[in-house]
Amino acid sequence: MPSQIEQVHQRYGDRLAVVAINIQESRERVAAWTQGKPLSFTVLLDASGAVTSAYEVTATPTVFVLSGEGKLVGKALGNKAWASERGHALLTRLIGP
Repeated sequence: MPSQIEQVHQRYGDRLAVVAINIQESRERVAAWTQGKPLSFTVLLDASGAVTSAYEVTATPTVFVLSGEGKLVGKALGNKAWASERGHALLTRLIGP
């Protein structure tokens, strides 16, 4: 079964960009983790931790929801049931039906 975030990307990918940012791991380790996983979203590397610091990430996963104009409209720490009925309702409120 696809991950919660993969399910969200599959459902809302035409209206929502999903980007995973790996924190301070090597390209080889991330490549090994993604191999064989059905990921349709982009996975970026933050090898130096600069992005993590700039966005003040204190827990993983951290989800940022940005508007089409790049404005922060939501932030969630930890695992969430994004593909649940409640998760879909929240995303629909944030990005539209």
